Amino acid sequence: MFDYHMHSDFSADCSTPMEETIESAIDKGVRGICFTEHVDFDYPDPSISFELDVENYEKKLQQMKKHYGEKISIKKGVEIGVEPYLLPRYQAFLSENKFDFIICSMHTAERKDLHSGNFFEGKTVEEAYRIYYEELLYCVKHFKDYDILGHIDLVKRYTQEKSKNDFHDLLQQIFNQIIPDGKGIELNTSGFRYGLNSGMPSTDILKLYKACGGEIITLGSDSHIASTVAYRFKESLELLRDIGFTYITTFSERKPSFHLISELL
Repeated sequence: MFDYHMHSDFSADCSTPMEETIESAIDKGVRGICFTEHVDFDYPDPSISFELDVENYEKKLQQMKKHYGEKISIKKGVEIGVEPYLLPRYQAFLSENKFDFIICSMHTAERKDLHSGNFFEGKTVEEAYRIYYEELLYCVKHFKDYDILGHIDLVKRYTQEKSKNDFHDLLQQIFNQIIPDGKGIELNTSGFRYGLNSGMPSTDILKLYKACGGEIITLGSDSHIASTVAYRFKESLELLRDIGFTYITTFSERKPSFHLISELL
């Protein structure tokens, strides 16, 4: 197995040392991991700062590779939290820093965070979803320095009411943009931990991505604690196989490698 979405105490919302997460991954038989520490510029909650100490992050990763490298592959990743007005700043950041793998996620919209509920105030659930996906569509049209889209339907996690619209029209536009660009998506299994009945994205979106010609897909637990590494990966691999995906993707120096799902089950 490969877990390509996890955080350590280099992310502002995580206090878990890398050692604990790595040892948990080794104990579970995970072959490769990628730390994807948060960078969310201009995050609208002043109580938390999602800046990344890249220099010390690199030093720590090198220490971990030296200590654990014979047991597990460890890669250097980042999860950037995009919004349309932040794209030039992320482009500059990524031009100055090198990573094995870059997740492009949206944790905010209209310069308001999803977590507190500020973004949803004064909107119907359909209005909120449409704005969220429209901003993501803008970002993928105007920003290319990433490898996969993270938890593409994250907006669902923060709404009590379910939308009657599946927004496949906007999602198809997103996929029709990213697939020719050589980008992919992830199946993020944290959805199960946060009360959803699926990972993120949901099965209908995974099927839509496949129908649009999507093949690049990574698997990530979005772990912030060691115990959730590779959470519900077996059933997630089975789901991807049943939908028709053949491979799970990993990255090194931004170059993809493909691993047969049939050999991972």
